[in-house]
Amino acid sequence: MPTSKLARPHHRASCLSTLLSLGAGLIVLVRCAAATAPEFFVFDNGLGRGSWTPEQQARTAKTMGFDGVSYNYTKPSDLAVWLETLKGHGLKLYGLYLHAFIDRPEHYDPAFKEAARMLKGTDAIIWMTLRETKVKGDYDAEAVKIVRDVADQAQASGVRVALYPHAGFYVATALDAVRVARKVQRPNVGVSLNLCHEFITGQGARLDETVRQTAASLMLVSVNGVDVAGKQHILRLDQGDFDVAGFLRKLRAAGYGGPVGLQCYGVKGDVEENLKANMAAWRKIVAQLEAPR
Repeated sequence: MPTSKLARPHHRASCLSTLLSLGAGLIVLVRCAAATAPEFFVFDNGLGRGSWTPEQQARTAKTMGFDGVSYNYTKPSDLAVWLETLKGHGLKLYGLYLHAFIDRPEHYDPAFKEAARMLKGTDAIIWMTLRETKVKGDYDAEAVKIVRDVADQAQASGVRVALYPHAGFYVATALDAVRVARKVQRPNVGVSLNLCHEFITGQGARLDETVRQTAASLMLVSVNGVDVAGKQHILRLDQGDFDVAGFLRKLRAAGYGGPVGLQCYGVKGDVEENLKANMAAWRKIVAQLEAPR
């Protein structure tokens, strides 16, 4: 039976009400997604690097509640063991840290090409440094060529490359990484923001600006406790005076919803006790992030 003209306004109102309800539902879904805790992984330097077996590392990371691990690249045979062991424990490889040298004939280990192929299907990120040069100067053109080379290999395996800023290296800060990444112009190349290295390089006071500048290309973030007043830049998350939750809140507001890694380099104390303390502190940080404001 055809709808009468008098019935049509009511029909339109009903449809509008339905659309509004759907819209409200979508808003709720978006808000819920935004409030989801970041995936949290631990650097292998916090898992007994050099003394623990991959099995012990993976088992401990899983028991402690981490979502995965990042490893320093060594050789393909090590990577094969790491991937298999992490998979066996239901963990992800979040980052594979690769050193690249701008002013050397061999910019990085040739065997890394095999490692890049092994990353296919893992969703891991090649976490790439551009190391210091013997002679200071502008090496952006050379750096761009090297990053493009690695990015092409990564693209063939369906993975991404994030420039890793490291104090004392050619790419020392997150803003250095942004400068180079923009020149690389590859869709699978971005940057990371490493909290400790921003403070070590004297950029800690500029974090708000750094977050704004990096947000569009940010793939990974690393955190740790920082004692700003005491100039101790890598501590456990339960130590120091820096507001890590506030930092992550600013990243979230800027649009970053990716993984967060725990930097543990040089932290003294028992490995397992440190991991327990870090995870307890992380859960408090997540609770702050998820609390209504």
